[in-house]
Amino acid sequence: MRKIALLAALVILAPVAHAAAEHGLSLYGALKYPPDFKHFDYVNPDAPKGGAVKYAAIGTFDTLNPYTLKGVPAAGVGLIFDTLLAPAADDPTAAYGLVAESVDVAPDHLSVLYTLRPEARFQDGTKIAPEDVIWTFDTLKAKGHPRYRLYYADVLKAEKEGERGVRFTFRSADNHELPEIVGEMPVLSKAYWAKRDFAETTLDPPLGSGPYKIQSVDPGRAITYVRDPNYWAKDLPVNVGRNNFGTIRYDYYRDQTIALEAFKAGQYDIRIENVAKNWAVGYDGPALQAGLIKKEEIPNKVPEGMQAFVFNTRKPIFQDARVRQALGYLFDFEWANKNLFYGAYTRTKSYFSNSDLASSGVPDADELKLFEPLKGEIPDAVFTTPFTLPTTDGTGNIRDNLRAALKLLAAAGWTLKDERLVNAAGQPFTFEFLLVQPEFERVVLPFAQNLKRAGIAMSVRTIDPAQYENRMQNFDFDMSVAAWGESLSPGNEQRDFWGSKAADEPGSFNLAGIKSPAVDRLIENVIHADGRASLLTATHALDRTLLYGYYVIPNWHLTYFRVAHWAKFGEPAHPPPYALDLDAWWVDPARAGNVEAKKSQVQQK
Repeated sequence: MRKIALLAALVILAPVAHAAAEHGLSLYGALKYPPDFKHFDYVNPDAPKGGAVKYAAIGTFDTLNPYTLKGVPAAGVGLIFDTLLAPAADDPTAAYGLVAESVDVAPDHLSVLYTLRPEARFQDGTKIAPEDVIWTFDTLKAKGHPRYRLYYADVLKAEKEGERGVRFTFRSADNHELPEIVGEMPVLSKAYWAKRDFAETTLDPPLGSGPYKIQSVDPGRAITYVRDPNYWAKDLPVNVGRNNFGTIRYDYYRDQTIALEAFKAGQYDIRIENVAKNWAVGYDGPALQAGLIKKEEIPNKVPEGMQAFVFNTRKPIFQDARVRQALGYLFDFEWANKNLFYGAYTRTKSYFSNSDLASSGVPDADELKLFEPLKGEIPDAVFTTPFTLPTTDGTGNIRDNLRAALKLLAAAGWTLKDERLVNAAGQPFTFEFLLVQPEFERVVLPFAQNLKRAGIAMSVRTIDPAQYENRMQNFDFDMSVAAWGESLSPGNEQRDFWGSKAADEPGSFNLAGIKSPAVDRLIENVIHADGRASLLTATHALDRTLLYGYYVIPNWHLTYFRVAHWAKFGEPAHPPPYALDLDAWWVDPARAGNVEAKKSQVQQK
């Protein structure tokens, strides 16, 4: 265990030594961009400003405060808030000064000093002061979404230092991610919120400091942002060539099917597609044939994380890992990929897929050192056997998988009687699959048919987004679809994903309800990794343990972004590898004029 009491004493008694202040932070290795950099390499620094872009959102919204558990926040509302640091989409473990002019990690790694830019301003012209940063930190932990308490659990306090400095003090010296994660924090106005209840929902446009202001709100239906011509940070290197659109509007649609038709009718401009069938045939029509709609597959090196059918292990029916493993045998990915997805997808086999963080093969010597103290707490197979997923020949014949599933279910106390799976008390195996996207029904219903062959009755229920979000936040589901995104530098967020404390925290991302002291210890190994090599070892170990917990039935992933858009935009010549940065796109006046001139002609055909 860490010597927390001793470290706390050191914080109080020892003077803080200072290292040289930097213009940014990198978790591993040097910063890509030097102190005098002019802009990120992938942007067009001469991109024209102006023009309008429209996006689609699904469902509804009822608040403009995205930092609390209450309500459904409006799409894009983060555009109005600035953070201490800004990420670079081509430097994946680094971030560079935005509100902060410099960042200085103490040599003992027990604190970090952020020095604010003297020119930093809120949108009403008032200065961003250390008091605002401190108030934001304290308020997010006390009244913000519960995930902030988990994310900032090892940040003890924030204090003013000098005229423009804020020092964050840490619980221990070996949580190397902490200096950067506090840099991700938005900066909110203490004076503005002093007159308002931060914990309540609001449709009053809050005071921000970012590149856009809220121009208009149609509650639950639409929101429009306008580029702030007086934005204090528009000429900073992290913003040059970005935030180019004059206005950004989000229109809300009931579901993705209606939204797709609206896109083809020219009701909005850019659509990121996540349905293989739509991508294959859904965009066909005169506008696509005329070149007014473009479909682009933009390669990336983004860790894909895990999308999966998630079991709620809080439910008694899913508390036996053998039951969860058995149901995995009854999902026929190969058939779905062939018949539903046009062969587009790769099966996801890791919680850190599409990256070197993913485990494979058997554990190496360094991983075994992490596993050794956990013997008896984690499955024996973790030590010796590569994790594999059940496969089929894609014909729909799952006979072998069905036999394997029934064997596991029998070992867990379930038997097949009169075509129904029942336990020792004669209770049938039934549960509900909760959905928010009707498009997913075509994936889940064949799964239900396979379950039926094992005597399992799974009902499928699709509900509206507001109801769905409320139920998921309160863990009121049996099984659903979930996705956990990962970065190339996983850390403190893993507590929120898989940690025991998060399992009981409404609104956390521990949807599976994992409560495992072994997983908790492995998460801490990830958080306290002291270099890239130890981080890889720690994530491989965590990955294997989660996989062998059978908390999810893994789905699939892509290695490129699917983006459809009306042909009115300019794009970076060399897209960044680690994000789809649409803020670096711009409206090309000539192309926009051509689209508008031809759109009505094409739509009449």
